[in-house]
Parts: sequence; C-alpha cells; structure tokens
Amino acid sequence: MKQFALIGVGGYVAQRHLKAIHDTGNNLLSAYDRNDSVGIIDSYFPDAAFFTEQELFDRHNTRLHDRGTDIDYVSVCTPNYLHDAHTRYGLRLGADVICEKPMVLSPWNIDALESVENATGHRAYTILQLRLHPSVQALRQQVQQGPADKVYNIDLTYITPRGKWYYASWKGDERKSGGIPTNIGIHFYDMLIWIFGAVKSNTVHILTHDRAAGYIELEKARVRYFLSINATHMPTEAREAGLRSYRTILVDGQEFSFSDGFTELHTRSYEEILAGRGFHMTETRPSIELVHNIRHSTPVGLCGDYHPMAKYPLTPHPFQW
Repeated sequence: MKQFALIGVGGYVAQRHLKAIHDTGNNLLSAYDRNDSVGIIDSYFPDAAFFTEQELFDRHNTRLHDRGTDIDYVSVCTPNYLHDAHTRYGLRLGADVICEKPMVLSPWNIDALESVENATGHRAYTILQLRLHPSVQALRQQVQQGPADKVYNIDLTYITPRGKWYYASWKGDERKSGGIPTNIGIHFYDMLIWIFGAVKSNTVHILTHDRAAGYIELEKARVRYFLSINATHMPTEAREAGLRSYRTILVDGQEFSFSDGFTELHTRSYEEILAGRGFHMTETRPSIELVHNIRHSTPVGLCGDYHPMAKYPLTPHPFQW
C-alpha cells in the first residue's frame, strides 16, 4: 500500500483522483485545499487529515516523515497555474508526483522541474488518460500500420458549455488557465500528436474568451479544430438529445467514436504509474509547446483552411468592467 497526499482536493477533478487512489488499494494520509467544501473525502478516506493552509499541510507531512511514515506520492489537482509550484513541493517533500494536465503552462517550466527531479531523485508524472482509451490506441495502431506516406484529414470539434461563473473563476483568466486551448483542448492536442506525429505548422484563425479555431499540420495529419464553451454553438441534435457537451473527431470524413469508456481512465492511469509505466512529464512537452504557441499567436481570421464552425458570430465578453 502506497501513502498519498493530495493538493486541491476541493476541485472538480479531485474526485477522480480520490477514486483512483482508493481503487488501486492505496491510502490518502493528508489533503489540502483553500476551499473547505471537501465532504467528498468521506466517501473514500474519512481518516485523512485535511488542511486549508499550505503551511499546516506541510508541517503535518513533515511530522509524518519524522515519525517514520513517508508519503510516496503527491497528487496535484490545483488550478493550472499552480501545477508547477505544487509539483516542486511534492518532489522536494521526497515523493513522486502525479499531476493533472496541463503539467505546466510554459515549456521552459518542464526544464526547471527536471532539475528538481535530478536534485531529489523523484519523478513527476501526468495524467494523459486519452492515450489509455482502447479506441484511441486502436486508431494509433491503425495509423502506424498504414501507408507510411498517408496524411489524414482531421476535423476536431469540442463544445463544452460553461456559464458566467467560468469568467469569474481562475478558469476564465488566461494567465491562470492558459485560455481555451489549454484549459479544454490540451488532452485532445496531446492525443492527436501521439497518434499522428509532431507539429509541422500551426495557424490560429479565431481565439477569444469563449472559443478557439485553427489549423495544425502534423507529420501524418492536417487538423482543423474548433473548441468552445459557448452553449449557442451546440448542434441542434445534441441539444435535443439533452447532451451536456459535444465532441466529435472526423478522420477522412468518417466519425471516430470514443465517447464511451472514460469513467475508469484515471484509475487506469494510476495503475500504469504505480506499475512503473506512467507518462513522465517530459512526454507533455509537444502539446505544451503547441498550446503555448497558440496562446501567443495573432489570429489570422477566416482565411485558408478553417473549421466550418469558426464562422459563428463573435460574442462580447460577459464581464465588461
């Protein structure tokens, strides 16, 4: 049984980590979050110590070590801009780290974390759960076994509506979340790069508070993408079906379906990490570089090969101070 600490236990994604720790037969010793609405802990580890102050959390973990109980892993589920700092904390505590994506917001942060790894002798892993999805693995194998010179045409559409609360939270602050491409697109970009190869070129058509659209050329694919948190972009058939989000990937005009099979992927990620087969943080570099470049690109507008949904009229920011 491995001993865990968890930072950001009040966040949305933390429950998946709590379940993964529990279902892999391990134990949570301590947890920290500035928010104290964390009753979910009782469903998994009611005996875990909980703190709303980093200093007290750190003191508790240090005392555990002094008394002969080491923390083997620190799970990081905090806002994106804090992943770097909390990963550093876990490594310096003497633990390996399992960090939610995005691992960091800027590519050079990976280099700095590698230095901390080298100094501490511990490793930082990230959650790239789509790589563990059976349908995604099958598509990758199909591409690898296909003609070496074949280039696929991909249309990626992901719409996951968010209310006005989004813009009042850290997620609506590009400095903290990385904006739409990072906050909701990072796992799709990683998946596509993993399947179709390295980025050759990147063009941004639209980049606003509620959407991102662009064109990416990979080694074996031409990708048009549209990402949105605007509910008015949901297709009529999706709304009528009562769907809360809409995601589709067309591969050469054919629907690639991977809507099912998501519920246990965090647990599978933990199983792989605990077995020594986890995704090291350096594997995130290509997607981190891509979203960083998208974020700092100047949109060219509706020219060239753009996603059809990029034509939606632009909407004002809901908060005009």
